[in-house]
Amino acid sequence: MAEADNDRNTVKLAEHRIFSQSFRPLYDEGMGLVEETAVYLDGEGRSHAKSLSRKAATLYAAESMRLTTRLMQIASWLLLQRAANSGEMTRDQVAAEKVKVRLDTTSAKETVSEWDELPQSFCTLVKRSLSLQARVRRMDEEIYGSSADIQTENTLLTNPVSDQLSLLATAFGRH
Repeated sequence: MAEADNDRNTVKLAEHRIFSQSFRPLYDEGMGLVEETAVYLDGEGRSHAKSLSRKAATLYAAESMRLTTRLMQIASWLLLQRAANSGEMTRDQVAAEKVKVRLDTTSAKETVSEWDELPQSFCTLVKRSLSLQARVRRMDEEIYGSSADIQTENTLLTNPVSDQLSLLATAFGRH
C-alpha cells in the first residue's frame, strides 16, 4: 500500500517535461531534424550518393531508409505528445496510439568498411537521429513504462506504413 502511494506521489521528470512548455524545444529539435534530413536527402545527399562505390551506395540506400524510418517514428511520437500537451488527446488516447510507434530503429555498425565512404554530413544526420531516438526512448519508458510490452504488441502489426499514416492522422485530428 505504501509503495502504491509513493508511485502516485513520485514526480517523473520526463513526464513533467513532455506535458509542459519545456516540451517545445524537444519538439522543435525533432521536427527540425526531420526537415533538415529531408532537404539533405533530396538535394546534396542525392548527388553525394551518385559518387559512391557500389557497396557504399548500397549501404547509403539502406541507411537512408533506416534514417527516414527512425525520424518518422520520432516525429509520430512527438506529434502524439504535442497532441496530449495541447489537450487534443488524453494521455490514455496517446498511450493507446503510441503502441504503433517503434523507437528501436537501429543503424549499420560504423565498423562496416563502407561506412568511411559515406558523406560526413549524412553520417552526422544518422548520429543525431540515433541520439534523439535514445533520448525520446528514455522519456517514453519513464512516462509509459517498459518497452518490452510495446515490442510484443508491435510485432503483431501487419502493415507498418498504414499504421504510421493512421497515427499521423490521429495526431493531426483527421480520422
